[in-house]
Amino acid sequence: MTGHPPIEAYETLDSTNAEARRRAEAGEGGPVWITAASQTAGRGRRGRSWSTQAGNLAATLLTTTDVPPAEAAQVSFVAALAAADLADTCLGQGAAALKWPNDVLVHGGKAIGILVESGTRLDGRLWLAIGVGVNLACAPTDVEWPATAFADHMPGPPPGPLDALEILAARFEHWRALWATQGFAPIARAWTARAHGLGHPCEARLPNQTLRGVAEGLDPDGALRLRLDDGALERITAGDVFFGGA
Repeated sequence: MTGHPPIEAYETLDSTNAEARRRAEAGEGGPVWITAASQTAGRGRRGRSWSTQAGNLAATLLTTTDVPPAEAAQVSFVAALAAADLADTCLGQGAAALKWPNDVLVHGGKAIGILVESGTRLDGRLWLAIGVGVNLACAPTDVEWPATAFADHMPGPPPGPLDALEILAARFEHWRALWATQGFAPIARAWTARAHGLGHPCEARLPNQTLRGVAEGLDPDGALRLRLDDGALERITAGDVFFGGA
C-alpha cells in the first residue's frame, strides 16, 4: 500500500497538465499521478512557460470532484501544503514558506510552482488537473521572483524526481483527507502558519490594475485580504503578489 493514487511515469510529455486534460476530456477521471522526466511545453500560471530541467519534478494529479468550482479551487492550497511538506522533509523543518496564492519558497527563493486546471465532465462532475513543478536539481534564472532549487541547500544530491513524488503524493493525501472531512478552515490555518509576507506591504498585480497595501490574511474561500494604503479592504482572488519590491 502506497497511501496515494498510482503514479504513471513517462520519459517525455509536452506537459503533464496537458496529458491530464486530454485524458479528462476523453472521459478518464483518475485519480492518477502523471509525471515526466522532460516536458517540451511545460506551463505555469497565467500562461507562463515552466522549464523542467534534468533532475527536476513535473507531475500532475488527475482526479474528479463533486464540489462546485469555487470550492474546488481550494485544492491549490492543499497542493501548496503538500509541496511545503516535501521541502521540509528534504531540507529541514521550516525551510518552506508559502506565497499567495500557491508558490512555495525555500529560504526566500521560489522552488515550487502549482497550476490547477479544471473542466466539466459529461456526467456533470468536475475534473481537476493539479500540476506541481519542483526545482530539485536546478533552478531557472530568467524569472520574476528569484528561484532556487533543493540542491542549492543540500550537502549531498537532492532526491530523484520519483522519490520526491512519493513524498508529495503521500502528503497531498494527508491534506486532501483533512479538507474532505473538515472543510477549508484547517487548510487555511495551516497555510497561514507558513505564509510569507502576511502583515507586510506588498503589491498585487491584477489583470487590469496594480494595488498596493498590506496583506492581512486569507478569507474563508482562500481570497487574500489586502488593506490598501487608503484604508480600504480589497479581496484578491486572482493575480500575483510581490513583497519587498520583488
